[in-house]
Amino acid sequence: MRTAIRAAAILVMIFSSGCGKTSPPEVKPAGQEKSGKTAALETAAGVIQRNTPAEQLKIYLSGLHVMKNNPHNQMDAHHFCRQVNQDMAQCAIFDGNGADANLIGIEYIVSEKLFNSLPVPEKKYWHPHNYEILSGQLVAPWIPDTAELELMKDKMNSYGKTWHIWNTGRHGQKGDQVPLGAPELAWSFNRDGEALPGLLEARDKKQDIDSLAKRKRRSDLAAIAHPQQGVDAMSQFFPLAGSYPPGVSPSPAP
Repeated sequence: MRTAIRAAAILVMIFSSGCGKTSPPEVKPAGQEKSGKTAALETAAGVIQRNTPAEQLKIYLSGLHVMKNNPHNQMDAHHFCRQVNQDMAQCAIFDGNGADANLIGIEYIVSEKLFNSLPVPEKKYWHPHNYEILSGQLVAPWIPDTAELELMKDKMNSYGKTWHIWNTGRHGQKGDQVPLGAPELAWSFNRDGEALPGLLEARDKKQDIDSLAKRKRRSDLAAIAHPQQGVDAMSQFFPLAGSYPPGVSPSPAP
C-alpha cells in the first residue's frame, strides 16, 4: 500500500510540473522540408488517429551513455519512458527533448528481481544503474526534487538494455544525417573519471542541471544499493578512473 501511495504521489508531481529547459538535437536529418500535402496529412492524422503507444511515454529521464565496444562514443541521451509495471519500463531514446528531437534508440529497464531471472548469457547485454543514480548523472528534469528522489530510489539496483540505432552526434564528434550501420549496445558509467571531460558539464549547462547537488541529495540511497553485475564490464577501457564510490560495487560473475 505504501508503495502504491508513493507511486501515485510521484505521478501527481510529475504530471503537474511544467516543462523546463529544452535541449535541441545537433543534427538535422537529411531530406527536403515537408510538403504542404504531407503537413496537411500529418495534421489530419493527429486529429483522427489516436497515437496511444507514444502518448504513454510520459516519464522523462536524462542520462549519459557510452558504447560498450567503443568507449570513445559517449553522449547524453534523453529517455521518454512508459512504466509497464513495477518491474519493467520501456523507453524511446532521443538526442534532445524538444519537438524536433531525433529518435536514436531504445532502452528497457528491469528490476533486480527480473534481471536475476534472466538466462546467464542474456545478462551481458544489461548495464547496471546504481552509479548513474548515485552520481547524479541520471536525472528526471522538470519535476520537484522530492518526486525525483523517490523516482530514483525506485530505480536503485535496476538494469537497462539499450541499443543505439542512429549516431546523430557524440561528444566531440559529428553525427550522421541518416541512420548508418549496425545497432550498438550502450552501457553505463560506473566510476568517476570514465566520462569524457566536459560531457557531464555540457549536459548540465544545456539543461540547467546541478548534478553535484543531486549527488549529495542522493547519498543516503547508497545504503540500499546492492552489488551489481556489469559494473566492471568496461573497466579495462578506463585505467585512470577512480575507485568505486560508496554504493557501487561489482558482484561476482554468475
